[in-house]
Amino acid sequence: MSSAEKTTGKANILSTEPAARQATRWYAAGVFPGKEHVAERHLRIQGFQPFVPRCEKTVRHARRLETRVAAYFPGYMFIAIDIALQRWRSINGTFGVRSLVMQADRPLPVPSGLVERFIALTGRHGLLDFSGGLAAGASVRILSGPFAEMIGRLDRLDPAGRARVLVAIMNGEIPVDLDARELVAIA
Repeated sequence: MSSAEKTTGKANILSTEPAARQATRWYAAGVFPGKEHVAERHLRIQGFQPFVPRCEKTVRHARRLETRVAAYFPGYMFIAIDIALQRWRSINGTFGVRSLVMQADRPLPVPSGLVERFIALTGRHGLLDFSGGLAAGASVRILSGPFAEMIGRLDRLDPAGRARVLVAIMNGEIPVDLDARELVAIA
């Protein structure tokens, strides 16, 4: 092969790299219980980009309550793969991984935008934060459900995304438990 052919071949490879990055999709993989960190480490060593959404979980152990960081979807993780270019079958043999979620003989991609949304909701400590800028004491509007379009005061918000709103009804404040996604802060 002449040097001109080598250069042309290299130029073709370089010109296809941006298109290859666009073909990268997120796929779900089943992992062994509690082994998300092991699978994540071994996948990174192989050159894959894994993502495990995490949250704080309160666990009772030996008559004590402990707050631990745990996977939001226990037993599952997400991996960015370009199945046309990467050797994705090696994922099934990775320590900690049971297998990719498959459809027939191909990995089944996660719906577009789902993992990106989880990444956007990940806070600076690596935990999912569903608060969306909401803070206790703030005035909020309820978006859906039987209390839709009512205004209340946010009493509390837990890391799992549940909120307690005090709604003014009949000369009193009634506590209503809602999903934080059903609320929007108002000025």
